[in-house]
Amino acid sequence: MFHLIWYILIGLISGLIARSVMHVHLTIFWTIVLGIIGSIVGGCVTHLFSRPTNERYHPAGLIFSILGALLVLFICYKLKIHFPQVNPF
Repeated sequence: MFHLIWYILIGLISGLIARSVMHVHLTIFWTIVLGIIGSIVGGCVTHLFSRPTNERYHPAGLIFSILGALLVLFICYKLKIHFPQVNPF
């Protein structure tokens, strides 16, 4: 149960940072989804190059989650895939 809460929390943080860097207005649900997908992408990249010393956490988890979310947003922008957006006003 705590893993699910942890995934949602890290997804929210990395999604918020990625959407603010890319200047995209997303709902909170799509921000969490973006962050979780970014975490999966970032985790795959980090596990290709270095294995974590302990099996629980990778030291660059949040950083690569943010970079993975940025990569997902960039690829969606290039492929013209649009998330449901919220009008800021």
